[in-house]
Amino acid sequence: MNMYNLKIIKMKEKLLFLMVFVLATMVPVSGQTSALCDMSSSENEPQPVFPVPTERQLAWHDMEFYAFMHFGINTFTNREWGNGNESINTFAPTAELDVEQWVTEIKNAGMKGIVLTCKHHDGFCTWFTNTTEHSTKNNTTTYGHVDIPALLSAECARQGLKFGAYISPWDRNNAEYGRAGYVTTFREQIREICTNYGELFEMWFDGANGGSGYYGGANESRSIDAETYYDFPNTFKMIRELQPNCAIWGWEQDCQWVGNEEGWAGETSWSTFDNGANGNEYGDEDGWRWLPSECDAKNGNGWFWNTSADNTGQIKTAQQLFDIYMTSVGRNSNLILNFPPNKAGVLSTATVNNLRGFKTLYDAAFGTDLALTGTATASAERSSSVSGKFAASNVNDNDNETYWALEDGQTSGEIEIDLGSSQTVKYVRLGEYIRKGQRVKGFEIHTWNGSSWVKQATTTATTTIGHRRIVQLTSPVSTSKVKIVITDSKVCPLINRISIY
Repeated sequence: MNMYNLKIIKMKEKLLFLMVFVLATMVPVSGQTSALCDMSSSENEPQPVFPVPTERQLAWHDMEFYAFMHFGINTFTNREWGNGNESINTFAPTAELDVEQWVTEIKNAGMKGIVLTCKHHDGFCTWFTNTTEHSTKNNTTTYGHVDIPALLSAECARQGLKFGAYISPWDRNNAEYGRAGYVTTFREQIREICTNYGELFEMWFDGANGGSGYYGGANESRSIDAETYYDFPNTFKMIRELQPNCAIWGWEQDCQWVGNEEGWAGETSWSTFDNGANGNEYGDEDGWRWLPSECDAKNGNGWFWNTSADNTGQIKTAQQLFDIYMTSVGRNSNLILNFPPNKAGVLSTATVNNLRGFKTLYDAAFGTDLALTGTATASAERSSSVSGKFAASNVNDNDNETYWALEDGQTSGEIEIDLGSSQTVKYVRLGEYIRKGQRVKGFEIHTWNGSSWVKQATTTATTTIGHRRIVQLTSPVSTSKVKIVITDSKVCPLINRISIY
């Protein structure tokens, strides 16, 4: 497939989507007030505002926060990118890998899964692959002959975490890289991971492709056309068949890089995208496809562990980890936070202490949802033949499949949570029913001072909501009631979650 054909396919894909969008938003009743919502059933069900997420993307949104683990030859060379000429016995853990510790600490910190770097750019495979001799299968060190994905995926399953895999498309070891033969090898490596290690929730394909390398002894620089070389359409088709629930990261599939490695999304953050000028940090309000962002961040000064990180204060403090959580998950993005094991095959003591410190801060901030015992009322509710179908009470019933809705044409409204008594409020969490699209463009937070409502200043802009939005008030407020004012929305807003902390 050449570049011209690939561009034609993408153009046809976009045109097909736009045709579906137009048909889905046609006004079925003369004089109807909104082209994107209608009253097509007795339940007065709001219609989607396109684009909308797939079931696979919805499951990915629910993951929210998970770990990256970079572990391989680079761990033992203090390098980020190996050249591909390293001996396989360079990978020499000084003790048996303690994957139980990895999973236990990640789970206790509140993360829901782990994505393991199964092969980085150096081409060293950390599983017993049949595709190359450059793997742990042939390692002869005491603790290096180990199938890491097998151990880690089994431990994740035992402790109830999801497992994912990173496989670098670039391979600086393989002699065939840049030629057709390598693509067959690369696809077979993906097949092995998709087949032998249980269900995957996410598969990562890095964007680094081509350059200098060992390449079987050639020691040269090779360039490829990343758009066409890997024949990704057929590779992705295979992944969909083998792992239908697996989200593919990158290459304009299920989710995308946020655009920085600092762990932040924009204060205005759309899950829709149109390859526009706004960049991944913000998405595109009128984007034609659902392509949400994932924030990635390092715990130390590199993706792989190095000998200096723990000793020079370069790893993130507990407070820094919490701040990253707020600027990623708190801004409608998923967060993949890197915690690399050290040469002994464990998470370092300093890393573990900071993870536990993060969880202490998290629990102090979000341990008690005051809204769950409160009473919700709204300025208006959408009518339905089913009692309570779109009631205000749906926002604090702890069920993300129920939601408060307004009538078609109503793009602003208010919903109030009566806490029953005066409470100290610092954070407000909001969520939209994104199964029907992302809608809200602006909102405000007000608190009751005993005689009137006071608009609260916040530490971040109050624009988009999306799957999850956490807003911190500039100062904690003592109040008995909190009101969310939707000031603007593409169409009738659908709110499925209000939490108050």
